[in-house]
Amino acid sequence: MKKNHILSFAFLFLAQFLVAQKIEIKPYLQDAEPTSIKIMWQTDFGEESIVHWGLSENKLKNKTKGTAFDINFTAKRVHEVSLSELKRFTTYYYKVQTGKAVSGIYQFKTPPFSDFSKKINLVAMSDMQYDWQYPTKFKEIVEEGLLPYFDKNFEGDISDNLAMVVIPGDLVESGTNFNQWEEHFFKQSEKLFSKVPVYPVPGNHERNSEYYFKYFQLPKNGNPAYPEHWWFKDYANTRIIGLDSNDGYRDIKQQLIWLQELLEKTAKNDTIDFVFAQLHHPHKSELWIPGEEDFTGKVVKLLEEFTEKSNKPSLHFFGHTHGYSRGQSKEHKHLWVNVASAGGTIDNWGEFEGRDYDEFTVTQDEYGFVLATIDPNKENPSFTLKRISRGNNIQFRDNQLRDSVTVFKKTIQPNQPILADFNKENQPIYKVVLKATSFKSDKKDSFHAASNWQVSTTADFSKIIYNSWKQHENWYYRENRQKDDDLSDEIVDRKLENDTTYFVRVRYRDQFLNWSDWSTIKTFNTAK
Repeated sequence: MKKNHILSFAFLFLAQFLVAQKIEIKPYLQDAEPTSIKIMWQTDFGEESIVHWGLSENKLKNKTKGTAFDINFTAKRVHEVSLSELKRFTTYYYKVQTGKAVSGIYQFKTPPFSDFSKKINLVAMSDMQYDWQYPTKFKEIVEEGLLPYFDKNFEGDISDNLAMVVIPGDLVESGTNFNQWEEHFFKQSEKLFSKVPVYPVPGNHERNSEYYFKYFQLPKNGNPAYPEHWWFKDYANTRIIGLDSNDGYRDIKQQLIWLQELLEKTAKNDTIDFVFAQLHHPHKSELWIPGEEDFTGKVVKLLEEFTEKSNKPSLHFFGHTHGYSRGQSKEHKHLWVNVASAGGTIDNWGEFEGRDYDEFTVTQDEYGFVLATIDPNKENPSFTLKRISRGNNIQFRDNQLRDSVTVFKKTIQPNQPILADFNKENQPIYKVVLKATSFKSDKKDSFHAASNWQVSTTADFSKIIYNSWKQHENWYYRENRQKDDDLSDEIVDRKLENDTTYFVRVRYRDQFLNWSDWSTIKTFNTAK
């Protein structure tokens, strides 16, 4: 019996040399720098890991060898090759080889240095885990959504126009299921990630799987005790920060300490204008309250403090809730952006407990992705986010622009609003009407995007009894709850005290997240 077992093993060993290897996961790009990049792929067996590369598709003169490692305790191997001494912002062509298995030819473009002056694009999308009703939805998002969108709106190959893809978690339905990584994630995205580097963070569905950390080679600049759980990557003038908001890691103090220290350094770094953080769980979720996590609120607070001290705008991308939301912090140039869903079942309106939060301007129960365009313009850097929608199971949308916002680094305040005088007569204790002048600004194309009205019983506003913050639009449950509100007046919707003096002030905000100064304070008295 033992002899037969040895013979069988020997036969299998020899068979590997008689049968050509097969590339099971096509090449994908990792950890790109101006002068280096990592290329990875998977074969059914074989240790050889070679990348042929060069500046021309027809002249792949360079040959670089790498390593192969076990992925699931079988003959299958993941291959990793690091290319170095590359030229910044340059297109390269490559193919990979393991034995007789040779891939097609692909291309990539190295990142620029921080002094880059041209616009750059990145895409954020998440929660592409397998949906049994729509098993190829992620492939549709990539091949019928993202790739055609870039073909239509930009000249040249997608590698020329898309710097990276960030994914705030839930790449597969179950991270411990080995086959799902190949079938549900890599095969459905192979036409994209062979040309554009991908930078994910783990979601709850990854289940802290070893497969996740083997398949991705993320920056090793986080905490050595928790490699690749948190990290950062710079692209031109923007710093991308990856965080782990999952159970078991959101309670590790070192993560927030690391983030705070990194943000302090970033504030002093003159080459960085913006910070984009990504993590899986929301702080607030209009479609699905049970998915909220306090950890993300702590992250938001650190990012807001960073923006306040440095005057550098920031945002956090998240997922977990399967739909799109875009909001903003009240006092800071900080955006909240849910970039789902790129495949997972939509969290339809009314399906779960939800809430209409003041921070959010738009929430949509739709598939899609978010395009971020960063303009390093030296006079006033900016970034623009666009939500490109693929609709949902009720209404299909073919790459429809459903939301957009632009944020500039420099602040140009709207004009200070002027409150209207109250009538000399005492005001009623119910439904007092507040009124101010129309919105004005020296900033070109700006409009009235938000108002903040406050009523206090003290002149220093230490005892605020009414505080209303409203956006120019509020898309909740497929309805704009702010329709026809010009934001220049306000009805106090609470009972006031009789025979009392109240102090009133208002400020206006434009769509670029710039607040005006507070208006001059006015007073009114209520009837006895």
